[in-house]
Amino acid sequence: MLAQIVRTHSNLTEQYVATACEEAFEKLDLNNKKLLFIIPDNSRTTPMDLFFRVVYRLLADRVKILDFLVALGTHPQLSENEIYQRVGLDAELHRTMYQKARFFNHHYDDPRHIVSFGIVPADFVRAVSNGLMNMEINVTINKMILEYDMLMIIGPTFPHEVVGFSGGNKYFFPGIAGQEIIDASHWLGALITNNKINGIKDTPV
Repeated sequence: MLAQIVRTHSNLTEQYVATACEEAFEKLDLNNKKLLFIIPDNSRTTPMDLFFRVVYRLLADRVKILDFLVALGTHPQLSENEIYQRVGLDAELHRTMYQKARFFNHHYDDPRHIVSFGIVPADFVRAVSNGLMNMEINVTINKMILEYDMLMIIGPTFPHEVVGFSGGNKYFFPGIAGQEIIDASHWLGALITNNKINGIKDTPV
């Protein structure tokens, strides 16, 4: 719903974003809930500071937990200061005005942070990829998601050379996924080639 509201306007003032978010959040049962927001790292341009301020103002007094996980995929970890810059904070503001917010990096290659949801069978992979791949894929993802009542994504949508378009489910896979499914999805994208992937809405990846 929020995406439908926002995409009709090109000039996203803070007041407009706040109104759109408030309308969307009011339709959800968020009181005393544990929320995890999945956000992009610095490789994606988006007014993350604006959205952070709005989300915090609307939800901090309403929810039990308000956490933010950076969907790094295999990108380098962000330092504390880099995370602060991403959301428009510094240590003092975090301590005094936004103390409820907690921030986490994704760790794709650390088994302590990863859980498997199951296996994609090889015959399914072979069919979807039109025979380009014939292997089972372990569906691994950051196990933090099991600790929350609701997951929300804040982030832009761009053409992407691996999956076709970034955004949406891509914040889960590969954004907060384990290495197995990251490697498999990127290899399939490479086999199909960039010319047949980039900017395409629905792809085998």
